[in-house]
Amino acid sequence: MRLTNAKAMRETDEKAVRDYGVPSLLLMTNAAKAVAETAYSLLNENRSAAVFCGSGNNGGDGIAAAVQLLRRGVEVRCYLAGERDKMTADALEMERQLIEAGGALTDLFPDNEKTKTFTDHAGVIIDAVFGIGLTREVQGKSLAAIRLMNASPAPVVSADIASGVEADTGRIFGEAVHADVTVTFSMAKIGHFAEPGCTSRGKLKIAPIGIPAELLKHAETDVFAVGPSDVALPKRQEISHKGDYGKLLILGGSVGYTGAPALCALAASRGGAGLVSVGVPEAIYPIEAARLYEPMPFPLACDGSGKFTTEAQLDIVDKIAASDVCVLGCGLGRSEELTKLVRSVYRMSVKQLVIDADGLFALGNEETTLRMAHVDPIFTPHTGEFLRLGGTLSGDRVSDARNFATSRQCVLVLKGHHTVCAFPDGEVYIIDAGNAGMAKGGSGDVLAGLIGALCCQLSIKRAVVTACWVHARAGDLCAEKYGEYAMLPSDILDAIPEAMKTITSEKYES
Repeated sequence: MRLTNAKAMRETDEKAVRDYGVPSLLLMTNAAKAVAETAYSLLNENRSAAVFCGSGNNGGDGIAAAVQLLRRGVEVRCYLAGERDKMTADALEMERQLIEAGGALTDLFPDNEKTKTFTDHAGVIIDAVFGIGLTREVQGKSLAAIRLMNASPAPVVSADIASGVEADTGRIFGEAVHADVTVTFSMAKIGHFAEPGCTSRGKLKIAPIGIPAELLKHAETDVFAVGPSDVALPKRQEISHKGDYGKLLILGGSVGYTGAPALCALAASRGGAGLVSVGVPEAIYPIEAARLYEPMPFPLACDGSGKFTTEAQLDIVDKIAASDVCVLGCGLGRSEELTKLVRSVYRMSVKQLVIDADGLFALGNEETTLRMAHVDPIFTPHTGEFLRLGGTLSGDRVSDARNFATSRQCVLVLKGHHTVCAFPDGEVYIIDAGNAGMAKGGSGDVLAGLIGALCCQLSIKRAVVTACWVHARAGDLCAEKYGEYAMLPSDILDAIPEAMKTITSEKYES
């Protein structure tokens, strides 16, 4: 699903009014109907609603939603968490309609016990304090309104985006509303999916409000949210053999880190690669040989501490030449000799490389070194590894990932709650899945194996995005089954088939 940002959405609204003659009040009324309908559906025998509004048009949406609820017999108290002298013309018109319907827009006094009591016992809350235009720290009455909403047990419906979240980045300006449902207008925004704002979103509903479809196309950006309907796998041909599904080479492991290459290799086999070979230090080869049945482990030269040495380079280069894709780094360990080996292999390989974990450590942060690969490499760092690679974290993960991928000419998989996949052409894909139970050593090894396997079978962009979604979905299945505390990376591995079964029926050109 393609996303939009605040500037593009505002321009689209303005063009709808100016060039297509769509009344702005009609847009606001339609938005309010969608919010009110969602809020009404959450009510039970407690038919009361607290509505918190700002001074802008988002506040106008809230006031108009209050009007809709009043007309349906709901007890509504509408609070202004902004400044009256800054209310927009449309918001003032909605206040007039609210008074006409028997309601009132009351200035919010945060310490008023009656306000707190009503909010705590409301059947539903509507958050319309800030919309997609927020670009500054939340304070004053607005902050108090957010805290009142978050303290109440009532379900919260946010209008357009949870107040406190920046629409373009997902950045939280101090504090944000924890919505149960967000009703956004016309198109989803980047901040609905990017960290950390995605955690404030709740269930997302996209409501059409009357903007012409041709205008919405111009509001699209090069940022996408990836859900189950956005990924697919090619149907495997009835007449085929293992060579048709790619040869993957995995290089990693060291004494004390024998699980990493095994998890990577087993995930690659689950991911459908035809042949999976696993090069490991000779010191741990017996362990891997006993553990791996389908993948094919083989020993390579190592030092006394059980890490690869440069003596393994010729064998590695030959193995890469005979493979389609190479995953390098899982459980590799760190040493000066390993750094030399990884950088040499990185420069020499003409095949697709997936670099993970200690492979990233060995590459370092010199941009000239990172750009020496013959084929755009795939980097899979977590936040700390990303910083060590020379990346920056400004609070805008999407832009930070895009800037890194375009400047280094690489594919960046910036792992997190909602993993961000950025590509050299500037496109960014945010994975709308995953959970905190995946934050355990070994989860990344499973992901690296999946990426490597699918790169053997699909175009690179499709492979990376699909692998990341399958990995995150498998993690969510594990959380449902075991809980976030008890689930293991090996459970994620075992859940891959169930995650993949939901997307294997579609045919397309890879």
